[in-house]
Amino acid sequence: MAKRLIPALNRVLVEKILPPSKTTSGILLPEKSTKLNSGKVVAVGPGAMDKEGKTIAVPFKEGDTVLLPEFGGSQVKLGDKEFCLYRDERYFGHSP
Repeated sequence: MAKRLIPALNRVLVEKILPPSKTTSGILLPEKSTKLNSGKVVAVGPGAMDKEGKTIAVPFKEGDTVLLPEFGGSQVKLGDKEFCLYRDERYFGHSP
C-alpha cells in the first residue's frame, strides 16, 4: 500500500505539465512556442495559522491545474518523478 504524501502547513506539491513536443500529425513544435508554465496539484497541506490560531486553508485541491511562477518553489524528486513544492503566501494580516 502506497503512502499518501501530505505537505506541511500551507505547502502545495505540484507536478509540472510538460507541453507536447509534437502535434498529433507529427509536426515538431519549437521550445519557444511552449511558454505556458502550468502544473497539476498532487497534494495540499492543511494550511497556515493566523494570529488568532485559526487554520487558513490553502485555496487549491488535488487535481487542480495551476499556473506556476517562473522562479521559486523547491524541486522535489520522489522515485523517478520530479515535483515542485510551493508555499501559499497570501497575506492574512489585519488592516491598520
